[in-house]
Amino acid sequence: MGEVVVSCSMCLLVGRFREEVSLPFAFQFTAGAIAGISEILTMYPLDVAKTRLQLQVGKGGAGQYTSISDVFSKIVKEEGFAALYRGILPPILVEAPKRAIKFAANEQYGPMYLKWLNKDKMDQSTAILTGVTAGLTEAFIVAEPELVKIRLQARENAGKYRGTIDCVKKIYAQEGFLAFFNGLEATLWRHAMWNGGYFGSIFAIRNAMPKAETKKGELGVNFIAGALGGAIGTALNTPADVVKTRIQNHLPEHGPMKYKYYLPGVATILKEEGFTALYKGFLPKVLRLGPGGGVLLVVFDQVTTFMRNNFM
Repeated sequence: MGEVVVSCSMCLLVGRFREEVSLPFAFQFTAGAIAGISEILTMYPLDVAKTRLQLQVGKGGAGQYTSISDVFSKIVKEEGFAALYRGILPPILVEAPKRAIKFAANEQYGPMYLKWLNKDKMDQSTAILTGVTAGLTEAFIVAEPELVKIRLQARENAGKYRGTIDCVKKIYAQEGFLAFFNGLEATLWRHAMWNGGYFGSIFAIRNAMPKAETKKGELGVNFIAGALGGAIGTALNTPADVVKTRIQNHLPEHGPMKYKYYLPGVATILKEEGFTALYKGFLPKVLRLGPGGGVLLVVFDQVTTFMRNNFM
């Protein structure tokens, strides 16, 4: 799923502001995992479309995808409907451990920064700093499954791998263990920028919106804040995502690695393809991570409410 995240300490930012009993870690972890997997299952075909568009080098040509609908149409026609969900297993499998690491990290970062900065409560700058740091932590666990997912999603790799396990085995056998870390540096950039933009903007958006007086109104505020935050985070981190995707899909038979790191990769794309190429796949990405951010917050809110009502 990559960028979309919710944490227990972030509830102060994106969750309810009213007084409530804090949920135990196990409940927070479970709610986050359920919310994350719900978002993956709902929005995953858009992630496949994003990857296919990002891997297209150049400004067009015979057989290239021209739009989201063209991606979906050609995939279903040429590869079958199931191809829209190719590579979904790695992000689902990593969702739970990612949440555990994410929650544990956030439990430390929020209070740590408040203490270091001598602040009584979270504000926007601290929210951004906490989000960026949490994003960097998250990137270390998602980079390797992301590489497997990208290999499975890529058009040119259709038929190369029989599934997730086969993909992992072939990467290890043909490229070595270190190949799984290709794109880690660009992934760090991607997650730092998305999390900083997402959580920082959510803080501002929620403060700017009228205070919700009903449960329904509160859900609406959560969805709007999450969707706008997701869109802002996506606008900030799409160039890093494009570079990361191209790095991770590099195969030995492609020759020397053209893209190695984020900033040099951006410079190469700007020189050869122009600025707009840095935003290839932006529309399916923002359609996923904008509404997806809203879906995530609403599901997290509903699950934690159910837990408080039934287990506390």
